[in-house]
Order: sequence, then C-alpha cells, then structure tokens
Amino acid sequence: MKRFHVHVSVDDLDASIAFYSKLFAVEPTVRKPDYAKWMLDDPRINFAISQRGAPAGVDHLGFQVDSDDELALLQAQLQSADIVVLSEPGSACCYAESDKHWVTDPSGIAWESYRTLGSIPTFNAGEPDGEANTCCAPKSVAVTTTPKNSCAPGNGCC
Repeated sequence: MKRFHVHVSVDDLDASIAFYSKLFAVEPTVRKPDYAKWMLDDPRINFAISQRGAPAGVDHLGFQVDSDDELALLQAQLQSADIVVLSEPGSACCYAESDKHWVTDPSGIAWESYRTLGSIPTFNAGEPDGEANTCCAPKSVAVTTTPKNSCAPGNGCC
C-alpha cells in the first residue's frame, strides 16, 4: 500500500516539531537532533522535516511503498512515460536505508518513490556533514554529470 511522503526543510527544528506535533495531535515517530518524522495513518502520510542547511520549504514529495513489487510498478510507470529516472538501490539517508527511484517534474520538483529496508543510526550513513548532505533530493535527474554537492547514487540521500 502506498503512503504519500513530504519532506520539508525547516529553519528551526524545535519550533517546527512543536508546531507539527500540535497540527497532527501526535509526537514524531522518529526524532533526531536534525530530523523528525511522523508516520500518520489519517491521512496516510510519511511527513518528515530536517534542519540541515537547505532553504526552508518543501524539499521533495514522494510515495513510500511496502513491497518490491509496488516499487517496481511505480518505476515501470515512470519509465513508460519517457521520464528520466535516477535509481538508487540501497541508498542511505534520513536515518534509513532504502531502494528508491527519483524523477523531477516539469517545474523542477523532485519526486521520490521508495521502499524502506531498515533504519540506520545516522542521517546519511555517517557521511561528513556539509552542503552535500543537506537532504536527499537530487538537483535534477536529467543531469548527466553530478556536481560534488548534489545527490547521486552512492552519496547516500533520502
């Protein structure tokens, strides 16, 4: 079953956690020094926030699935539409290891389709802090060369 995913970059993590906890009437499911996540059932959403140096606002949108078959179906839908798809099997980010596929819509908004494989103890598998690790979404999946400070297979992104 699919769960809608929204990841928002915030300026003040503590204030944002307080706000969203009141909005959702529940505390985060995951809380780290730079990240929080709510796994809500009504509405069915994986809502995450992070404070990692990115400008405040929506970082990316996506769909979290429960099975490899669902992920393969989403990937096939994207590929059938002649959309460039960036695949990241075993990617590490947002305190989780995931198999994922990225696309960018015509307005430049990144969309992530992914299946979480398990949790990890750090935001991005222990990669050093810095601009390269602000969050997960690639700058564009249509780019053939990847700048050092953007997400790419093996960089570990969410």
